Amino acid sequence: MAGPLLLVLDHDAHSLGVLASGLGRRFGNDFTVRGEISSDAALAVLKERAVTGEAVAVVLVDDTFPDFLARAHELHPRAKRVLLVNRDYSSTSPAVQAIALGQADYHIVRPWANDETLYRTMSEYLASWTSEQEPGFEMFRIVSKDGDSRLVPLRDTLNRFSMPFVCYTTESATGKRLLKDAGLDESRLPVVIRYDGQVTIDPSLPDLARAIGVNVKISNGLSTCDLAIVGAGPAGLTAAVYAASEGLDTVLLERAISGGQAGTSPLIRNYPGFPHGVAGGLLMERTCEQAWLMGAHIVFAQQAVGLERRNDRRIVRLRDGSEVSARSVVIATGMEWRRLGVASIEALVGSGVFYGAVVSESRAMQGQDVFVVGAGNSAAQAAVHLAQHARTVTLLVRGESFADSMSNYLVRSLQATPNVVIRHRTEVIDGGGEGRLEHLTIADRTRGAIERVPATALFVMIGGEPHTDWLPEEIARDAQGYLLTGREILETPGTAWHHDRDPLPLETSMPGVFAAGDVRHGSIKRVASAVGDGATVVRLVHEHLREPPQVSA
Repeated sequence: MAGPLLLVLDHDAHSLGVLASGLGRRFGNDFTVRGEISSDAALAVLKERAVTGEAVAVVLVDDTFPDFLARAHELHPRAKRVLLVNRDYSSTSPAVQAIALGQADYHIVRPWANDETLYRTMSEYLASWTSEQEPGFEMFRIVSKDGDSRLVPLRDTLNRFSMPFVCYTTESATGKRLLKDAGLDESRLPVVIRYDGQVTIDPSLPDLARAIGVNVKISNGLSTCDLAIVGAGPAGLTAAVYAASEGLDTVLLERAISGGQAGTSPLIRNYPGFPHGVAGGLLMERTCEQAWLMGAHIVFAQQAVGLERRNDRRIVRLRDGSEVSARSVVIATGMEWRRLGVASIEALVGSGVFYGAVVSESRAMQGQDVFVVGAGNSAAQAAVHLAQHARTVTLLVRGESFADSMSNYLVRSLQATPNVVIRHRTEVIDGGGEGRLEHLTIADRTRGAIERVPATALFVMIGGEPHTDWLPEEIARDAQGYLLTGREILETPGTAWHHDRDPLPLETSMPGVFAAGDVRHGSIKRVASAVGDGATVVRLVHEHLREPPQVSA
């Protein structure tokens, strides 16, 4: 069978020849490169591939064929769509609308500076397509019962670490063979088998983290450092990068896996420097790697359960009984998804009902009817991403509009995605099924109607609640639990501040303890804003550390 197709459609014969021959030389060993000057001929190639089941990786089309990418997408929805345009930097460029409306995944501008610029760009697009295929190397194999809810955190963790894995059911031939080879039966599941034969039965998060090969323990019981950062989302990871790079002995503690809510986002399109968007998991993975290489000591699957002052030190207590003694602390614990609060829905979490987990569950939604609840950017990103796999995606919005809670580019992208249905003033009030979600009951407030609809999955993204319940009362919060910082501490009645100076920006009511990112009162719930907090807070930590030690009474 021929390799995955890289199809070039260009009305200019000379340009087509240069593109096809150059791409063929560079990528011809792994991909079939074919060029066409006629849209009819190119469409015939795609139709033939659809009939034979041969893969199409990339369709590169010049902007004189405005409707071709849509037709290509109907035949090969997994293929990456690339628009070839002239660089004019005007708002009327075909690339602006095509990217904003989800009609193209990427673009290439001509003329390009040199062949290497073109090859580097196309390599990125081909790598993106390749990463979405079933992995060729199975670093981990998971054997479980079909529909086991315990698979959800396992898949999410492996996805966050970019670990290639495949799930096999106990009914499959491969699943049976894997259990037999490991000397196991179906009495204890799921089973995770590493490429080297290491077997972990029904692993907890720390068990799986150890199998991946990351730290889950603080060295020597009581660790002493300049800065302890609690939470490895965008704010915490950025703080770790800057603190470690500036010479602070830095410990980063994460109760689960790095990335926070940003790590679950399938595509962040408004983060600076990524014109086609970037997968949240990839962005967070690279930032985590950067923090590590700068010298931060990172500990996963280790939850902070307490914080106290001991003279000039700040002590972070961990669930396993160990402690970290730091001169300063940054709290970057972010938010957790707010629960829907419907008992029948909560009973099916992990069995068709998901809080986040869009990326790890999206492949399983192929050809299914799924629902998303929410009116913010995360809900919109989830709906658009799921629409690439599911037959239909219904976005349920409690209010009459999401104009004030969602970025405009996402509103337009939703409206341009044909298999996404948006229903305003609609809520989930019940759901059920035999062991997993099979149907939902929704209330349409506009029509005053109650409906029962078939549903394979429900993804709930209705905002967050700050993870601050582990902190002492000394650290002031607003009514929703978000941390007060800076001048807010002095301006909020009933909030105490015990220090001979005013609180620094981002400093909490416990001197030397700072807050960054979504956990902070008044924060802007954007990844770039959290990154800004993470960078800024390190300068404030330095300012605090320059002060003479103060001994508490």
